[in-house]
Amino acid sequence: MSLPTIVFLDRATIPAHIPLPQVDFAHHWVEYPLTSPEQVVERLQAADMVITNKVVLDQTVLSQLPNLRMIAVAATGFNNVDVDYCAAKQIAVSNVRGYAGNSVPEHVMAMLFALRRNLFAYHQDIAAGVWQKDKQFCFFTHPIGDIAGTILGIIGAGALGQATAKLARALGMQVLFAEHKGATQCREGYLPFSEVLQNSDAISLHCPLSEHTINLIGADELAQMKPSAILLNAGRGGLVDEQALVAALKNGVIAGAGVDVFSQEPADETNPLLANMALPNLLLTPHVAWGSDSAISKLAEILMENINAFWRGEALNRVV
Repeated sequence: MSLPTIVFLDRATIPAHIPLPQVDFAHHWVEYPLTSPEQVVERLQAADMVITNKVVLDQTVLSQLPNLRMIAVAATGFNNVDVDYCAAKQIAVSNVRGYAGNSVPEHVMAMLFALRRNLFAYHQDIAAGVWQKDKQFCFFTHPIGDIAGTILGIIGAGALGQATAKLARALGMQVLFAEHKGATQCREGYLPFSEVLQNSDAISLHCPLSEHTINLIGADELAQMKPSAILLNAGRGGLVDEQALVAALKNGVIAGAGVDVFSQEPADETNPLLANMALPNLLLTPHVAWGSDSAISKLAEILMENINAFWRGEALNRVV
């Protein structure tokens, strides 16, 4: 019996300084830094198992890979895999969960601190020579707000939303959880969506992207927020109408926004957020909230153990 072949299509999505644990069984290993859509089928012809982070494996691709037995997604989201086709063809699909419980909340709070205290705006002022011209030991061109005593509204009360709430409370913030948008009744511990928008000093998004949550935050929702409020999105890019957000920042509808995720990634100059990234109240990061070294190391461990479990005949972190 020939050794199984494992192909990692986009190894560069895990930083080179983070080692991948070895699988527990004899195998052939093939990895590529990145893989374009045109290269997928050719690179997987001999594959029994494939690792993908963001490479799309839809029915058109999968139907050309009759030997494929398992797809190990190196992330939590698996919308790049046609799971219905996999279920029909008995192709196992696993994902990685629970690895960024510290990284994402810390990134969210770091963005909140930077925006509430206007750190980026002051950095820009120094670069522009404002301090040097002012002749004072300090200068106040932007308001500086405290975090303690303010209200954080959280949309999405899963593991990351709960972890963000825990960190916010430790910093002296009050936390409000929003009920689903449009819901007529609230579950215990939740408040109406609009009420959370209206009463929060900052809003943090942690819900999945679906047909029900696309553009969850648009012009109408931004208008309900306080003029002093900050929007934080480390969830999914499509949750926010990006053009509406830029307009809100320019017109003083809200005070600031921290964005780690975009409607299309990587974003380019056509994205309204990138086109306006010089705004002093807009902080952008390239989908790295999840990516502390410790979180990625944990992801790698879970990823490889998913493959080991499949080989042992066990269903670990299985989507299909």
